[in-house]
Amino acid sequence: MPAKLYTVDQANRALPYVRRIVEDLVAEHRRWAAAVRELELVTASERADRPDPRGVELRRVAQTCAADIDRFLGELAEVGVECKSYDDGLVDFPARLPDGREVYLCWRLGEPAVAHWHDRDAGFAGRRPLPTAAV
Repeated sequence: MPAKLYTVDQANRALPYVRRIVEDLVAEHRRWAAAVRELELVTASERADRPDPRGVELRRVAQTCAADIDRFLGELAEVGVECKSYDDGLVDFPARLPDGREVYLCWRLGEPAVAHWHDRDAGFAGRRPLPTAAV
């Protein structure tokens, strides 16, 4: 478990910063995926002795996007937050329940606040609403 454990209040206070990073991460991942899909099509008909100029540019775009994605993931890691899905902006904040069990507070891009949790090994499928007397 990471050193930083969040309370629900701390996670929600960090959310504006986390949200901006996750928005950028999801958008950049979409650009990367589009470039890779197009690159696969271009290189399928490319000859080794005559590379398609579009392939060269698409490789550059994909590499730039990948570097940006790594940077965004690093920014999340710096605040102790883990990205679980690039497609829908799902992130987990490490936390501890009142009974001492270490869990994740779970938030997805588009949600107004951190309002769910799941066991460390349960993932999104085990996601549950936070109780009123939250973590």
